[in-house]
Amino acid sequence: MKAAVPDVAELLRLLSAPTRLLLLCHIAQGECAVGDIERDLGIRQPGLSQQLGELRQAKLVTTRRQSRSIYYSIADERVRMLLGALHAIFCGEGLPMLAPSPALPATRQGGAARFARMLP
Repeated sequence: MKAAVPDVAELLRLLSAPTRLLLLCHIAQGECAVGDIERDLGIRQPGLSQQLGELRQAKLVTTRRQSRSIYYSIADERVRMLLGALHAIFCGEGLPMLAPSPALPATRQGGAARFARMLP
C-alpha cells in the first residue's frame, strides 16, 4: 500500500482540477472528438488542449487520429471505475457494480467538502 500512495496522490491531484475532472467524466461516457468536447463543455481550444495534454501525459486518456480529428478515450479502466464511484457518490448514479454502502445516507447535501468529510 505504501508504494502505491505517490501514484494515487498524483491521480487525485489530476482529478482535483475541476476542468480536468469534467473532461474525464465527459470522455468516460464514450470516445470524443476534440471539437465535440469543445462544443459540449464550452471550453475554448487553448485551455482544452492544455488540459487534454496533461491528461494524455499522465496516461489517463489515449488518442486516436481519424482524418483531421483527434478522438480521446479513457486509457485505464481503473480511472473509469473511480469516476463511476465519484459519480455514484455525488450524482446519485453510477456503474451497476458500485452499489451504495448501507452505512452511507441515501442523500447528502453540501459542497465538494463532503467528499473529504469522515462519515460514521
